[in-house]
Amino acid sequence: MTLSSSRVQVFVPEFAALLSAAQNGEGWAFDDLFATWNGRVSAFVRARGVADLDEVVNDVFVKAFAAIGSFSGDERAFRAWLFQIARNRVIDEYRKQGRTPDTTELTRGESIAGGDVVADAERRFGDDRLQALLGAVTDEQREVLTLRFVADLTIDQIATATGRRRGAVKQLQRRGLRRLEALLEDGNT
Repeated sequence: MTLSSSRVQVFVPEFAALLSAAQNGEGWAFDDLFATWNGRVSAFVRARGVADLDEVVNDVFVKAFAAIGSFSGDERAFRAWLFQIARNRVIDEYRKQGRTPDTTELTRGESIAGGDVVADAERRFGDDRLQALLGAVTDEQREVLTLRFVADLTIDQIATATGRRRGAVKQLQRRGLRRLEALLEDGNT
């Protein structure tokens, strides 16, 4: 079995103008950036098992918006930068709690915002099975898979966000997908 998707790209028309407006302190620009990226950032943070989802997600955007004046780049670079902030904030939360990452159970009817892969998996397997599958891979594999298929980052963007080499990211993704494929074929979850 091969997991594939027809990914939905989240591109804001005229991103450069939106970024410029945000860098000039225009409130509507911050609202647009938040509305565009909140779902994916929330899904990433939720998948990493953070207890206080709203606090962490809000902190991510506060940090991003406070530093937006120093950001330069296109929308893809912005997405990678935003998820690097999110990843760092999740790590800070783990340190604050003095614990290692764990998964968060989804309640019935709750969904993870993100790409088609996650939505398709939820519909096909249900929330409990999806969480069991994600719980069966290592934390590093789960992080890479979540950044790849929920945040829709490229291998290079994940490498930048996680501080790993490109080859290491590809290996984590490949091993994680193989593990999920084996579980699905065996029906062990």
